[in-house]
Amino acid sequence: MHVTERSIKAGQEEPDSEDEVYEVVDLTEYARRHQWWSRVFGNSSGPIAEKYSVATQIVMGGVTGWCAGYVFQRVGKIAATAIGGGFLLLQIANHSGYVQVDWKKVEKDVNKAKKHLKKKANKAAPEINTFIEEATDFIKRNIVLSSGFVGGFFLGLAS
Repeated sequence: MHVTERSIKAGQEEPDSEDEVYEVVDLTEYARRHQWWSRVFGNSSGPIAEKYSVATQIVMGGVTGWCAGYVFQRVGKIAATAIGGGFLLLQIANHSGYVQVDWKKVEKDVNKAKKHLKKKANKAAPEINTFIEEATDFIKRNIVLSSGFVGGFFLGLAS
């Protein structure tokens, strides 16, 4: 038996030929067209996935994620310290008699603010849903970059 490079259309065979006919497949071209993330997340794998190698995407995502995590950690610590310190000073001033806090009025104002926020949140729901859909679409299109970002973000929080 010998192999020829011509292919036979589906359903058509040559009855008088004893040779088996095989179609030559260029695997490099097939791999370019059928990447693993295309099978998992669809064919719109995004512009970043097409421009940069996987290693570059992971490094870019990791570095930006680490920076964001580090900043988030520092800002979070400062905010927690400021809020906790302010509450502690308010309690000390209240206990010492410098400040009289009307806790009934505070509770009433907090409940009023909660109702107002709930009403605003119901109106803002379509914009939030649109943003979430766009973010999900971006993550699906750039899964390698997003994975690097998440890993870097957690490393930034830990450092």
